[in-house]
Formats: sequence, C-alpha cells, structure tokens
Amino acid sequence: MANNPSALKRQKQSEKRRLRNRSCKSSINTTIKKAFRNLEEKNTDDAKASYQKAIAQLDSAVNKGILNRKTASRRISRLARQFNASS
Repeated sequence: MANNPSALKRQKQSEKRRLRNRSCKSSINTTIKKAFRNLEEKNTDDAKASYQKAIAQLDSAVNKGILNRKTASRRISRLARQFNASS
C-alpha cells in the first residue's frame, strides 16, 4: 500500500494506464478475430477492411507503447499470411 503522496499518485497513474491499455488490447483482439472470421467466411471486402484496420490498430498500439514492436509484428505477419493465402 502506498504511504506517501508521490506513491499514491503513481498508483493512480498506473491504474489509469492499465485500464486504458486493457481497453486498447481488447479492441485489437476483437478486430483481429473479425478479420479471421471474415477470411474464413470468404467475405473479401469485409476481410480487407478489417485486415487494414487491424494493422492500423497494431501500429498505433506500438507507437503508444501498449504493445511491444515484435509482438505487433508477429500478429501482423500471421494475419497477412492468412489474408494472402485466402486471396
């Protein structure tokens, strides 16, 4: 438990960041799942749109420091491999 003012502030800040990061990661995972679902159902237009949106979200998360660069790269690679195989 934090005892001094600076530790209390740091605790509040880290909780805010944790919630923001969790929300962002959740929306990324949802977008990736939609992209995979569209690829399985052969919806080419929807698949392309969700594929591009997922890549944009992953890049944005890296720039914000939410995801590691290599984690985002690996996810983009897996998504691209599926997308190219279905095309």
